[in-house]
Amino acid sequence: MNATLATTDYRRSRMHPKKFALLIACASILMMFAAFTSAYIVRQAAGNWLEFRLPDLFYLNTGVILLSSLSLHSSYLAFKRGKTLMYRLFLVGALILGLAFLVLQYQGWQALTAIGVELTTNPSGSFVYVISGVHAAHILGGIAALLVAILHAFALQHRVTPARKLRFELTLIYWHFVDLLWVYLLVFFTFS
Repeated sequence: MNATLATTDYRRSRMHPKKFALLIACASILMMFAAFTSAYIVRQAAGNWLEFRLPDLFYLNTGVILLSSLSLHSSYLAFKRGKTLMYRLFLVGALILGLAFLVLQYQGWQALTAIGVELTTNPSGSFVYVISGVHAAHILGGIAALLVAILHAFALQHRVTPARKLRFELTLIYWHFVDLLWVYLLVFFTFS
């Protein structure tokens, strides 16, 4: 009987395989962006580097994505507490703010072009476009996860089951990850 209890305790203390896989994927994405920023620093030291200030839209964008993260986290808390209306409203709010981030990102690229920093003008501008563009692609992945979460929120009866809780946690972890990744990238661009 003690062996059964020990096995049960061991299984309960392990991380769910899907959550572990997501964390491995996030670590891989983080390594990719670390490589991008490292290449940025190396190329910057080589010379022929255009110095420019990021348009203010990139900073506004950061506030929008952080509000989206806060909205999604509030939705998760409302989901766990059984507050269906708040759960759904905050979830839709997170999606709208995520889409606003993408729109502002595009407008930020247009603002870069307006100040003479185009994709092919100088390596410094190219790095900003590529790094922020790859990040935007990861945001699109998060948008897809939010759409699935919204579909579940409105199509299914509100019940907190282990499977639904896990699905929501996976979405939440990924969304917080891409949000914090953007904050890192903005700080990097600002101070490098």
